[in-house]
Amino acid sequence: MTAALKIQALIFDFDGLILETEGPIYQSWQRVYQAYGFDLPPEIWANTIGTWDDPFEPHRDLEMRLGARPDWPSIERQRVEHETRLVLAQPIQAGVLAYLQGANRLGLKVGLASSSERDWVAPHLERLGIRTYFQCILTLDDVRRAKPDPELYLAAAACLRVQPRQAIALEDSQHGVAAARSAGLFTVAVPTQMTKGLSFAQADMVINSLADLPLEVLLARAMGG
Repeated sequence: MTAALKIQALIFDFDGLILETEGPIYQSWQRVYQAYGFDLPPEIWANTIGTWDDPFEPHRDLEMRLGARPDWPSIERQRVEHETRLVLAQPIQAGVLAYLQGANRLGLKVGLASSSERDWVAPHLERLGIRTYFQCILTLDDVRRAKPDPELYLAAAACLRVQPRQAIALEDSQHGVAAARSAGLFTVAVPTQMTKGLSFAQADMVINSLADLPLEVLLARAMGG
């Protein structure tokens, strides 16, 4: 990055970055495992966050441990109900609304690049009242490959009509950081409780919360100031 570079866009991840969905999803699966006398280590789950390409799959893992196929329709119905209750209790992550409002005030374009499906992301954006801040929303449905492949970020930048190096990516997962960096974006990692134990050496910056760093300060740093 050079001082002459002008940042023109922010591109947000969704799960974990805008809304803490990852902890509730993990907790719902941990309850399933514990019902059968097993434990699902958080470090195993953390490696799956931000991608659909991780080889760990809880359905297969639990079947291997049990040596049998449980009643998945019933289990999934109860698990999803539990997950939904937990997710709906979560507020928007600290600092996110201030960044969205700041981007609007400063004339920055705003996009979203999520490895989740649109049917998951869009209703939450509407429920949180922030859908209108985003000019482009790219999800798993729009690309062939999920993060850590850079396709989502390249597609989001193209949709916003900016070069990747003119955008800042805001991410909470290793897979997301790898995707954004490979695409050429200035990348800020904001780890969650689930991902804070992972390495974010690839990120240009690591912060505890968006609330800890004013948008104007981030822009100055991204532009070499």
